[in-house]
Amino acid sequence: MFEQLKEKPADKIIALGQAYRDDPRETKIDLGVGVYKTPEGVTPIMRAVKAAEKQLWEIETTKAYTALAGDPAFTDAMVGLVLGDAVARDQVSTIATPGGTGAVRQAFELVRMVNPGARVFVSDPTWPNHLSILAHLDMEVVNYRYFDSATCAVDFAGMLTDLEGVRAGDVVLLHGCCHNPTGANLNMTEWAAVVELLNAKGALPMIDIAYQGFGDGLEEDAAAVRFVAANCPEMLIAASCSKNFGIYRERTGILMAVAQDATLGKITQGNLAYLNRQNYSFPPDHGARLVSMVLTDADLRADWQAELEDVRLGMLKLREQLAGELQRLSGSDRFGFIAQHRGMFSRLGATPEQVERLREDHAIYMIGDSRINIAGLNADTVPILARAMIDVGV
Repeated sequence: MFEQLKEKPADKIIALGQAYRDDPRETKIDLGVGVYKTPEGVTPIMRAVKAAEKQLWEIETTKAYTALAGDPAFTDAMVGLVLGDAVARDQVSTIATPGGTGAVRQAFELVRMVNPGARVFVSDPTWPNHLSILAHLDMEVVNYRYFDSATCAVDFAGMLTDLEGVRAGDVVLLHGCCHNPTGANLNMTEWAAVVELLNAKGALPMIDIAYQGFGDGLEEDAAAVRFVAANCPEMLIAASCSKNFGIYRERTGILMAVAQDATLGKITQGNLAYLNRQNYSFPPDHGARLVSMVLTDADLRADWQAELEDVRLGMLKLREQLAGELQRLSGSDRFGFIAQHRGMFSRLGATPEQVERLREDHAIYMIGDSRINIAGLNADTVPILARAMIDVGV
């Protein structure tokens, strides 16, 4: 049987990371991998998470299974974090998942189970794993325009034009904040227009929110998700705890299904639990338990929010520094978009040839579409990147 297997394409981000590790140059800079790093290049365990782990070590008495849908303390806490009071709790069905990726996969599985012919409208560009999962599930994908490479901003007119093609029962996948890979986000007026269109068409919004707290603030980054939840009959939300809690390897995520008709909650919850059972039975609990402890303890939550805000402000400072340095070197304000983007990522607008030169001539590693991880920089490497960008003609 195994001789029938076909070679699968390597993950470009993982392959880029390996190339970076193999590069012997001491001046090399890694802007490819999608994890937060301190100025020292470390992905730390957050203070509140470490404190919760110490508490858990003392008080945990069993490693028995929790529930198919995950620990209710975790799902309740995450509904509060993401949705606030936008909808009543009984309007939200939830399952804990192995990371945000698990939530995305289960959401697509639910859609396929309910409506096998549903098309999924996806922003161009989007996180590559969205497309990979959809291809694996053999679900039809329709791209909608999102990023204007000339202005490095959202092409909202093009986006609305393309979304006019949605039909009832289709799914429109949106990024809740900190768009990956571009860093360019909709404003609330634009969100309202999207919601009006989707409601008129009878399409289902699905929001992937993986970076809450990394953009404009913990509450601000949830504003769009909450607006959609309050104004659409139904929606799906895939949320990740990897970034804002720094627990990447713990694989902690959640899928939420929101329905204005609360009577649908029981059957929706049962179907979500069914999907968990078919795919992995019980979801991971360690990271979920840490998240619920942090969110439900006033002191831990305050410390977590303070550290998360430091992370956010640090990335904003790097954005402003890079935009300012590029303006100084180029004599142009064409790089101002870098300071306007939010989250860990920005797409710089460099050509694949320029990206290759940055790697070959300057040991600066980024994705081929010129997406960079702002958190891969520090105050000392920002000027190096800026000079290299000008040198290769970006």
